[in-house]
Amino acid sequence: MADPSNEKLDTVTGFKTTGHEWDGIAELNQPLPRWWLWIFYACILFSVGYWIVYPAWPLVFSATNGVIGWNSRTAVDEAIAQLQADRGPMVDKLSKTEIAAIKDDPELLDFTRAYGSIAFKENCAPCHGAGGGGAKGYPNLIDDDWLWGGSIDNIAHTIAYGVRNANSDSRYSEMPAFGRDGILTGAQIRDVTQYVRSLSGLPVPHGSDLEAGAKIFADNCASCHGDDARGDQEIGAPNLTDAIWLYGSATPDVVATITNARNSSMPAWSERLDPTTLKALTFYVHNLGGGE
Repeated sequence: MADPSNEKLDTVTGFKTTGHEWDGIAELNQPLPRWWLWIFYACILFSVGYWIVYPAWPLVFSATNGVIGWNSRTAVDEAIAQLQADRGPMVDKLSKTEIAAIKDDPELLDFTRAYGSIAFKENCAPCHGAGGGGAKGYPNLIDDDWLWGGSIDNIAHTIAYGVRNANSDSRYSEMPAFGRDGILTGAQIRDVTQYVRSLSGLPVPHGSDLEAGAKIFADNCASCHGDDARGDQEIGAPNLTDAIWLYGSATPDVVATITNARNSSMPAWSERLDPTTLKALTFYVHNLGGGE
């Protein structure tokens, strides 16, 4: 609190002090700059006008609408409605065109690519990457390796119904957890790991018993991956002879896969997207570069 007895006239500025003083430094009782005051008053007037013009005051179950009746929600609704109106003719055309015939119509082809690209970025990119290149545990969609097939029909089914989910038409397969469930011992897992790695030309540690690994593979893995280890798209079993590894090719990665299995899931997009969007998305994914 200021001490009135300490108020003095500052001889340099001509203003009185407030009575506050710190370490011999006195505070001047100087008025605020006039330009600052005008800005402050203008802000107050602006805020009052804003309260009147725009929705601002909360009520019990809603809020004031404002004089102009504008709010961001209605603006977004109007923008979406306008976009749907603009897209309408092409969306209708796409819905009536067989997916194989899209490429025969240049205008529809450009629209489908753009439409599919947007749908991909909004729904698929968080897992598969913005360009479809995938990541560890998420398939690369621009190569030529497909767990469930890369034809238009196969891709359409995978996108529509997903993988290992509650949808009755979902793609489904399940790899046993050979180590966790006690099917194989640790030594057997190490042997089959190096055998599987050798199938794609990867270097294996000196002294690895590949013959034992081959026997373990034939007894436990060939029923799904095939005697030649080239996989089976009917059941989503990967090809183990190429250089494409969904969960990594390093020894610890392969051991972890065999020990605990890798049964990831993909949503059934038919439960979230309309048929026309699914068609555009299917066409887009098929044309990323790796479609069969």
